[in-house]
Amino acid sequence: MKKEISMTQIETEEISLDEIYQLAFNVFSNHGCDKDNATALARTVTNAERDGSLSHGLFRIPGYLASLNSGKVKGDAKPIIEQNLDSVITVDGNFGYAPLSLEKGLPVLADAAKRSGIAVMRLINSHHFAALWPETEFLAERGLSGIACTVYKPAVAPAGASKAFFGTNPISFSWPRPNKTPLVFDMATSTLAMGDVQIAAREGHSVPHGTGLGPDGKPSDDPAEILKGVLLPFGGYKGSAISLMVELLAAGMTGESFSYEAEKTDNNDGGPPKGGELVLAINPELVAGKGWSDHSEDFFTNLLAIEGVRLPGERRHKNRLDKGPRQVNKDLLSKVRSLL
Repeated sequence: MKKEISMTQIETEEISLDEIYQLAFNVFSNHGCDKDNATALARTVTNAERDGSLSHGLFRIPGYLASLNSGKVKGDAKPIIEQNLDSVITVDGNFGYAPLSLEKGLPVLADAAKRSGIAVMRLINSHHFAALWPETEFLAERGLSGIACTVYKPAVAPAGASKAFFGTNPISFSWPRPNKTPLVFDMATSTLAMGDVQIAAREGHSVPHGTGLGPDGKPSDDPAEILKGVLLPFGGYKGSAISLMVELLAAGMTGESFSYEAEKTDNNDGGPPKGGELVLAINPELVAGKGWSDHSEDFFTNLLAIEGVRLPGERRHKNRLDKGPRQVNKDLLSKVRSLL
């Protein structure tokens, strides 16, 4: 039987974005983060809440703190940037969280792509626990197309299997649209992101059929049972192939851990394992040449002329326009405040 709980039964509290930022900053600072890392993490959490990406906002803070408190993640990490080739950048996260490394490395990547037409950045010795759209959106806002991907610990069964081997292996893509909001999407290669399954379990409602298998290996729409079992890739073999690609790009191409390797070395404290991320930046002005923007905008015009079509990321950007307070799960807020 499905477990159904109306969202109206969940108590929420109104809180401003500034208050969310300050709460997050204070919590991270009180658990060993220096000012630079606390600022980058608080900004990441606040932007997720602003855009309605609840699985990557305040919900993540207990996991962030678990790895800080266990000593797995360094709260005062100083990223190190190397650029041995003009179009290949390495950012060593020095065993810190990814947001500060990305803030330091992305401008270097963007400059390299503007010069060379294409550039790649590998992020190593880092712990990634956030959404990927900030990386690719940063590039799109500077006239570049971006692709980013990362892995995690095994949570997703390859198509045809019932044992976890892939991470949820998200991938993000962006396309610049001069004088318009860029196209940006960010998605897990599992049918549903792990954070969304965890939130569904917390709030007591079912998830779509096909999201995952329970511990008995049978399909389930109960998120609590799926968390004991395994997620499934979206689109069967097609999603499984894309997840495989992400493993090779984010681990094989960076020299960092594949998902199955991360599982062996992680301390399972509730936070993210050490791993890699690959970010690719492409300059359409140099690759496609003049007229690339007009050509692409014709494509968007024809696409949006089809009834019922909306572009990926539209809802997130619409949420961003609302500068007012957010309604946040009251129990979650109490939990985060108790960590001060």
